[in-house]
Amino acid sequence: MARTSTYLNFARHTEEAFLFYKKVFGTEFSGPPQRLGEVPLMEGQPQIAESDQRLIMHIELPILGGHVLMGTDAPESMGFTLHSGNNVYLNLEPDTLAEGERLFQVLSEGGQVKEALQKRFWGAWYGSLTDRFGIHWMVNCPVEG
Repeated sequence: MARTSTYLNFARHTEEAFLFYKKVFGTEFSGPPQRLGEVPLMEGQPQIAESDQRLIMHIELPILGGHVLMGTDAPESMGFTLHSGNNVYLNLEPDTLAEGERLFQVLSEGGQVKEALQKRFWGAWYGSLTDRFGIHWMVNCPVEG
């Protein structure tokens, strides 16, 4: 079955971020996280540093409406340089305002609210934030009643 997912890259804290998101959404991982130390080396590839063996190579977490978050650690020791930018937001559209308020509150803990969750001219409650891991979120909820 075809699907769309969002892939998040972290320097060294994918596991911490995904455990947080697991609590936020109340869902379970699609399978156990795969670790860098479990990856078979290709011919000519250098050994993975001992300090990187437990980092996440791949993890999946279903969130809302069949959408799946995926993630990986991308450590500098393996040649990755990450830049957190504002070019990607995850947009959540929960079924109720109560769920939208809950998601907004929990995701913003330790992060930064960009736009408070409030009723907007397009007929929905909307707010945006950056969570404590530097991921940008929008919450867009229906107006009830």
